[in-house]
Amino acid sequence: MSSLPKLPLSPAARAWLPVRLLLAVGASIGVAFLLVLVLYLTDLSLSVWDRLQRAPTAFWVIYLLILVALGSGGAYGVWRVLNLGRPSGKPRARAPAKPPDEATLRERLERSEASGVPVDAIRRELEELQRRRAVGEIVVAVFGEISAGKSSLIRALLPGTEIAVDVRGGTTRTVTYYTWTSSAGDCLILADLPGLNEADGSMDQLARDEALRAHVVLYVCDGDLTRDQYQALRTLVDLGSPLIVALNKMDRYTGRELEQVRERLAERVGERLEVAPVQCGGMEEVTRIYHDGREETSLRERPAQVDELRRALQRYLDSDPQVLDALRDTSVFVLAQQKLDTAVAQHRREKADAIVQGYSRKAVFGALAAVSPGTDVLIQGYLGFNLMKELCALYEVPAREVDMQRFLDLAGNQLKRSLNLLLALVGNVFKAFPGMGTVVGGMMHAVVYGLIFESLGKAVARSLESRGDLASGPALRMFEDNLSEDLEARAKRLAQLVWARQREGDSAGTAAG
Repeated sequence: MSSLPKLPLSPAARAWLPVRLLLAVGASIGVAFLLVLVLYLTDLSLSVWDRLQRAPTAFWVIYLLILVALGSGGAYGVWRVLNLGRPSGKPRARAPAKPPDEATLRERLERSEASGVPVDAIRRELEELQRRRAVGEIVVAVFGEISAGKSSLIRALLPGTEIAVDVRGGTTRTVTYYTWTSSAGDCLILADLPGLNEADGSMDQLARDEALRAHVVLYVCDGDLTRDQYQALRTLVDLGSPLIVALNKMDRYTGRELEQVRERLAERVGERLEVAPVQCGGMEEVTRIYHDGREETSLRERPAQVDELRRALQRYLDSDPQVLDALRDTSVFVLAQQKLDTAVAQHRREKADAIVQGYSRKAVFGALAAVSPGTDVLIQGYLGFNLMKELCALYEVPAREVDMQRFLDLAGNQLKRSLNLLLALVGNVFKAFPGMGTVVGGMMHAVVYGLIFESLGKAVARSLESRGDLASGPALRMFEDNLSEDLEARAKRLAQLVWARQREGDSAGTAAG
């Protein structure tokens, strides 16, 4: 049998031979050094052990204590080095964003309106704030879950006032205002809000918005809170709104249980809140037993107990009224900013969708209008660049031309894997159109270009909205996902557009002939 021929060494392999020899020599020296070190340490350990056996017990104890101290100190030093630069203690919570001021909010409002954002709701919010400032009303919002006893609490605070209370819950469907003069002579406006988490949830936003407009919020509950209730409290606490938790049906709780409720609220919400136990009245069943053994059951009005709540509320009212106004104004500014953010986001989504659809049509028609091979590619490159430029301008994100061009190049490379699949799909879609003739190839490319521009534009818009930047990696992944999303329906829609355009062109040519 003939042996395999030896392959000659390449120049690179010959250049590495001296380096390999040096590495081999170094490795041999290192192994020899480790062997000598192990032998030395072994000899030293045996020598120390022999001497310790002849030493007295007191010397042993002192020696071991010194070893423990040195070992602990060394371990602590290593731990400090490994944790150098890390924050000590518990991680600090991120500082909340600075609330907006009126001047900044109004300036942003003007800019948004100039760009076409509908801002009527935000303007009405600020006008209502101006009205309440001028009147000097102190508004106390009675807020909480459905059937927690909000209307009953107002009836207890305002005896003799006709307030609808229904055991079915959900009686309050709008915000109702009542005028109340406290025992100290303060004139207040009590706002009875719809209950949170009704069956359809349609009133939740109305209730939350009115709570943010109030000077003081009375949050009514009748037991341990749900996750949604804690979240509602957390929102009010974050805004700095003066807040009193009115714990209804106080006859259920002992003094120790009330303190446990306070501790649990502080644990879950993050701050120790003012908790005022109340009894909102209502009817109670009473059984009377006569001397002859007869029993008679009747209903009677349960006496309301709201004195502790009155005192807690009065403590807020006795504070600086300017502080209450400032806290109320800040809450309203945050509410207006949230509404403006929502309006701007919605406007941008609608505008971005219109831009994407417009460029998709341009890409389709540009491919149909290509007069020679290669011109369609030039057209699409020009359109793609301008599509990204308009989207970046819409979301006020600065983007360099080189970054946009690099993104388009990466998207083009990624597209190569899907191009054949797109062409095959579009070809199947066109089979539903009779009489296509020899122009089907150009029409197929036109539809594919439309699909590409739709997918690319939506990916770029989503990246700009969610990240505030043109993040190439996530945007390319979204582009790939968009290419396969509802693909057949989109291809049919664009194919109908191409088919209609082609028929118009044929009709015009026939008429000219």
